[in-house]
Amino acid sequence: MAEMLPQNPVEEEETEANQLLLRHASQSSLDESSQRQSQREPAPDRPPYRNTSHSARAFQQMFSMRRERALCDVILEVDTREIYAHKVVLASASPYFRAMFTSFEESRQNRVKLQEMDPTALEALVDYIYSSEIRVTENNVQILLPASNLLQLGDVRDACCEFLQSHLHPTNCLGIRSFADLHGCVDLKTNADAYIELNFSEVVECEEFLTLTADQVIQLISCDRLSVANEEKVYECVLRWINYDLPAREQHLADLMSQVRLPLLSRDFLVQQVKKEPLLQPNAACKDFLIEALLYHLSVSNDGGPAVESLRTKPRQPVGLPKILLVVGGQAPKAIRSVEAYDLKQEKWLSLSEMPIKRCRCGVAVLDGKVYTVGGFNGCLRIRTVDLYNPQTDTWQGCVNMEVRRSTLGVAVLNDCIYAVGGFDGCTGLNTAEVFDPRVGEWKMIEPMSVRRSSVGVGVVNGILYAVGGYDGASRHCLSSVEAYNPELDRWTMVAEMNDRRSGTGVGVLDGLLYAVGGHDGPTVRKSVEVYNPLINTWSPVANMSTCRRNAGVVAHHGLLYVVGGDDGAMTLKTVEVYNPKTDTWTLLPTTMSTGRSYAGVAVIDRAPGQI
Repeated sequence: MAEMLPQNPVEEEETEANQLLLRHASQSSLDESSQRQSQREPAPDRPPYRNTSHSARAFQQMFSMRRERALCDVILEVDTREIYAHKVVLASASPYFRAMFTSFEESRQNRVKLQEMDPTALEALVDYIYSSEIRVTENNVQILLPASNLLQLGDVRDACCEFLQSHLHPTNCLGIRSFADLHGCVDLKTNADAYIELNFSEVVECEEFLTLTADQVIQLISCDRLSVANEEKVYECVLRWINYDLPAREQHLADLMSQVRLPLLSRDFLVQQVKKEPLLQPNAACKDFLIEALLYHLSVSNDGGPAVESLRTKPRQPVGLPKILLVVGGQAPKAIRSVEAYDLKQEKWLSLSEMPIKRCRCGVAVLDGKVYTVGGFNGCLRIRTVDLYNPQTDTWQGCVNMEVRRSTLGVAVLNDCIYAVGGFDGCTGLNTAEVFDPRVGEWKMIEPMSVRRSSVGVGVVNGILYAVGGYDGASRHCLSSVEAYNPELDRWTMVAEMNDRRSGTGVGVLDGLLYAVGGHDGPTVRKSVEVYNPLINTWSPVANMSTCRRNAGVVAHHGLLYVVGGDDGAMTLKTVEVYNPKTDTWTLLPTTMSTGRSYAGVAVIDRAPGQI
């Protein structure tokens, strides 16, 4: 084997020296690097690894083990049902179970009997503890709420309350209120109370109301915040409740009538209805309430206020929802379907669901929170159809048709019925009128007026319906005449004429006075306004509007008169004028409608919570 040659000694020395130099340089570099590192901030610790799905997966496994009855250490017995579970899982979610399995004798038991709990509810809640999911339905909410309350599962209890609140309806709100009170659900009870106050007129028509105790009825009708068009509804619901079980309930009559604000009823209603009621006549206390009410109307104190004052003379002050000025259809310049509304608090316009058909020259009425659009013109034909708008759902549906086709008619609500007056049927002006009773669900004709009136304005004052002006079609005259309809007698009578002829006049009622706004007399479109006082049977002028208007919509709200759109003879108008009778002045709303509208229907209604 060949031998290796020895290396050159000089080269070995140089190599060794170079290696020493390299080691020295390397050590110096490390020392400098270490010194620099020591001068820096200490490096932060890395965050721990976190698996965000770990808890969910662990509970899924525990749920699976429970189904397999693996490692279960407790059996819950309810009636004949057995529910297997793990004590630690139940205790982790429910303070009720935690106390049971740590502080009481059940901690040493593998089988626990539970009393006064629905087995279906318990099983659903145990499933929820493992899965974090539970389905609340109409069928189980009444067993889930008390069970979740007992087990102190507050989130499930809140879910049940939210479900019940979302399902409040006139037919069930009294029951939900009692249920909430029984189980200490304060927010649900408060919301149910507010719903009952806001929808009182519908609530007292439902079967639940008749099952209340006398004390519950007294508590209900004594509330200052009841939202009622007039006190007649409160009076009538008391009689209905008494008559439902007269022998047992007649003893409560005086106590109930003490909470009815009889002085706030119209004088005609007091004389024609209350005074003649057989139930009240033999009752001395009720007679005193009636006398108090009549004195309230007949007497006036020295300072101009009522001489009789009591809790029954205090007007109710409903809180209710914010109000909106609803504007339905109209000509722009042709018939349209669109609906918009002005939020009176936020001072902005909203777009709402369109009507099912184009409709102008119709009448609009509000009854029990629903809006009825009656008759009108669809762009081709005069129609007799009626559509019903629900503000709570922003939806439309059909209603019972009128007997007669009518456009440019007048529509008003009187005694919880809708009256359709005059109009034009496509051939001639009409002197006929008809009435719709929603409780019966049909229209019927009433006595006709003395003259034909299309483009007529109508309003109700003190239980009397007034038909104002219009166009007679026969003599081709715009009218200054006015007729008054008494529903008790089914009779029209002429009253004082207006100072001016007015067709297409808007009519509104404020503080017992009837206002005729604008209109026209042939080519002359008016900006003038006059007011009728039924007590002295006279018309008087008030301040003119800023703009000539005919075929405008008119509605009263909170002591002000709103005049919406119309036309000036040349173009449709977008503006809304507001009249203040205290100052006898007109102002314009700060914003206008999206489109000019003549012959639109208008109303003031509650703004539904979902409307933006």
